[in-house]
Amino acid sequence: MSEPEERRSPRSYPPIGQRLRAERTARGMSLRELAERAHVSASLISQIETGRAQPSVSTLYTLADELSISVDELLFPGSDRNGAGEHGRSDTDPVRADDAPVAVRERPAPFMGGAPSGGPLQRADDRKRIRLASGVQWERLTTATEVGTEFLHVTYEVGGASSPEDAFQRHGGHEWGYVLSGRLHVAIGFDEYDLGPGDAISIDSATPHRLSNDGDEPVHAIWFVLGRHSHDGPVGAHGAPAGAGHAHAADAEG
Repeated sequence: MSEPEERRSPRSYPPIGQRLRAERTARGMSLRELAERAHVSASLISQIETGRAQPSVSTLYTLADELSISVDELLFPGSDRNGAGEHGRSDTDPVRADDAPVAVRERPAPFMGGAPSGGPLQRADDRKRIRLASGVQWERLTTATEVGTEFLHVTYEVGGASSPEDAFQRHGGHEWGYVLSGRLHVAIGFDEYDLGPGDAISIDSATPHRLSNDGDEPVHAIWFVLGRHSHDGPVGAHGAPAGAGHAHAADAEG
């Protein structure tokens, strides 16, 4: 099976593979088990863990959900965490040795406020960045991981998309997007929208959705996701299960 959405030039990738392997093994989960739960191949999981592949946006979301950690924690190990207890951890986090998890923790509650542990100001030239497969880049707009929220500057390169055309994603929570430049195509269920600079959109994340740049210039946008959590996983276009009966590597995110 091939994974067309997972790029394999690792030079600019952050080291998420080691973190993924640590979280997986701490839960006593085999490569095959995680792959089946995430609807991808065991080979792809192995390649991500060894730094030879980078997940697509939706594969990243699915892996984080299956491991019961936030995307921030998977992408930026060691980052400060806001909305938690002492030393940036919630009361339900496990005790860690050498920053390796030793038990599965409960999913965090949505962020309820409080002073950012990394300070209130996030400088533009000091953002944490991640380049994902399928021509998508995320830049975190907070100084620390905000429990239950994701506040991002996103870039969709020309031809970039959150998933292949026939694979949408759905997950818990709600998300809002605001386009700064370029034109972003958004499909939500059977409805399709084209957003230009200054346009904003609100998405019930449980509805299958897909984002893509079908234009001739990069799209820059601000994206905010509240209360994301595990849902039914990747789905085909307009809600049909993706890859029913077999592993499917290409999922989506919005």
